Amino acid sequence: MKRSFFLATALLFAGAAAAQDEPKTDAEGCKDSALITRMPGSTINSCDNKEYEQATMPAGKDKDGNVIEKKLEGEYHSWDYATRDGMSEIQIYRNFETALKRAGFVIVNADPPTEITAKKGDTWFMLESKGAYYYQTIVTVKEMQQEVTADASSLSEELNKSGHVAVYGIHFDTGKATILPDSEAILGEIVKVMEQDPQLKLRVEGHTDNVGTAAANQALSEKRAQSVVAWLTAHGIAASRLSAKGLGQTKPVADNASDDGKAKNRRVELVKE
Repeated sequence: MKRSFFLATALLFAGAAAAQDEPKTDAEGCKDSALITRMPGSTINSCDNKEYEQATMPAGKDKDGNVIEKKLEGEYHSWDYATRDGMSEIQIYRNFETALKRAGFVIVNADPPTEITAKKGDTWFMLESKGAYYYQTIVTVKEMQQEVTADASSLSEELNKSGHVAVYGIHFDTGKATILPDSEAILGEIVKVMEQDPQLKLRVEGHTDNVGTAAANQALSEKRAQSVVAWLTAHGIAASRLSAKGLGQTKPVADNASDDGKAKNRRVELVKE
C-alpha cells in the first residue's frame, strides 16, 4: 500500500514537472511585427490588429515636465509579450531603445526603465516594460478610407425631419475648393433628392476646422460651397433652387483638439430654404 502511494505521488510530481517543461507557444493567430523583433525567449500572450483605430501615446513633455499626449488614428497593432525568466525592465527598455535608434526611429518620449515612444515618418511605436512582460503598440497614421455614405433616402429623411443635414464624403484638394472624383457618388445622391422633390430649394453651407486663420477658412468654405453648387447645376439642377454660403470655422460640431473632431467639422451641410 505504501509503495503504491509513493509511486502515485512520484508520478504526480513527474507529470507536473513535465507540464512545466513544455515550451510556451504564441497565442493563436499572433506573430511579430515586421518592424521590430521580440526579446529572445518571449512569447505572445495576446495581440490585436485593426485596419483603423485610435490610440493615445506620450509625445514628449512640457516645460513643467508633464507628459504631452498625442491622439493618433490609423492602422493599429498591439502585442502583449511574456518574457523569459530573469529579465528586468531596464534590460527590455535598453534593448528596444537601441534597436529603434538603429532602425531610424526618433525617440519622442522616454521614461526609463518602463516606457518609450518613438516615431519614424507616419509610424509611431510605444513600449511599456513590466519586467515579467511587456506591451508594444504600433500605429501608422493615415486618413480613414470612407466606406459609408448617405443615400438619397436618408438625406431626404433628415432634411424633412430637421431642415438640415451634414454631408460627409464630399472631398476637396487640401486648402482648395477643387472637388475630388471620389465625391461624385454622394453628390449624385443630392441630385436624386432634388429630382424627387421639384419644389425643394437648398442652401449649401461650407464648414471647416480651425486649422489656419479664421479669415482664410471663411474664404475657403465659401469657395467650397460654391463649387458644390456649380457641380449640382452642371448635373441638371436649376441654379434658382440653390444658394451657397461659407461659415468657416464658426459652427463646429466637434472638438477641434482631436483629428477626429477636425474631420467632423470639415463638412458640407444642406439647409432647406
